Amino acid sequence: MIAENLLSSIILPLRTSDTGEEAIGLMSDFHIRHLPIVNDRQLLGLLSEDDVLNNDAEEAVGSYALSLPAVYVKHSDHIFEVMRLLAEHNLSIVPVVDDQHNYLGLITMEDLLRYFASTVSFIEPGCIIVLEIPKRDYSLAEIARIVESENAAIISAFITTNAHSERLEVTLKINRLNVHGIIATFERFNYEVKASFYEAEYFDSLRERYDALMSYLNV
Repeated sequence: MIAENLLSSIILPLRTSDTGEEAIGLMSDFHIRHLPIVNDRQLLGLLSEDDVLNNDAEEAVGSYALSLPAVYVKHSDHIFEVMRLLAEHNLSIVPVVDDQHNYLGLITMEDLLRYFASTVSFIEPGCIIVLEIPKRDYSLAEIARIVESENAAIISAFITTNAHSERLEVTLKINRLNVHGIIATFERFNYEVKASFYEAEYFDSLRERYDALMSYLNV
């Protein structure tokens, strides 16, 4: 999935002549804290809520000194780059431009959340297994082989690392509702199973949270 596939056409960018007061109104309407400023399709920068609060709200945003750098992604960038910028700069939206730096649209944090919440790895029934292993011993191929030896498959895998530790955490989503055999096999191969979630109540709760999330995003 690349950035241009998640563009929002609902939220319009600011013009340099728009006032800070108008910008705050739009941010409030769409529950975001940032808006791009565009002039003749050229992305000029990213206005934050703090920029408005630190300036005269009745003045045009084109006169503001923006506190954020020129943060954006190219239309062909992967959504992982969008995620990186959202986290690195604590953003609520990321502008998207073409190869000529023309503004194409934006991606909101909710757009990303909606996309991931609708993927198979989230909505497909299954169980969660969390492994903790030394970094030097990590092999996704071996982990997959162990899971497949129990006639199961990995739907998704997520790795968490810590710069101050030589161990990493591997979270697996397995396409089985009963993973006792898989856990036993991991332990037989000296893997540390840190946690597992397989009770029916857990999945009912997860489904309810997913449905509630999608209802919220559709408001």
